[in-house]
Amino acid sequence: MGVDAKVRLKTLRMLSNGVYVLTSRSEDRYGAATVTWVSQVSFKPPLIMAAVRRQSNVFKCLAMSRTAVLHIVGDEQQEIARRFFYPTRAESGTINGEAFEEGSTSAPVLASLPAHVECRVERILDADGDHAMVILGVVEAECGERVRPLTVADTPWQYGG
Repeated sequence: MGVDAKVRLKTLRMLSNGVYVLTSRSEDRYGAATVTWVSQVSFKPPLIMAAVRRQSNVFKCLAMSRTAVLHIVGDEQQEIARRFFYPTRAESGTINGEAFEEGSTSAPVLASLPAHVECRVERILDADGDHAMVILGVVEAECGERVRPLTVADTPWQYGG
């Protein structure tokens, strides 16, 4: 007997997920996306897992450059997160309208978000689904203003199931 699709959807959407913006750069190509399937997976060395849509521009950039920046989105920054639902537009020192600087890994660091982690791609695990699991090794971290992180439960958005 199979799993009831409505029950599966409802149940999987109850998993707690934060809202983050992941950026990367490969030469002159930029990628940025809002991601929600993220978790720390190791203390020593510090490693983070992010599930990234395989067909996305950010995935293509991080697979080529092997660098990325994971940005924490504050609970009052829902509109910024929404800007990264759409295709990446890099122009005049901005990505999707948000100012950025080049980080120590050359990946873009968004100035408007309160904290970020610069990373090197340690491994990409592709399980043949629509997302790949990207294991990121922490290179740098910066925390400016201390804020409450935005979670999917705080938004009208649904992602998962």
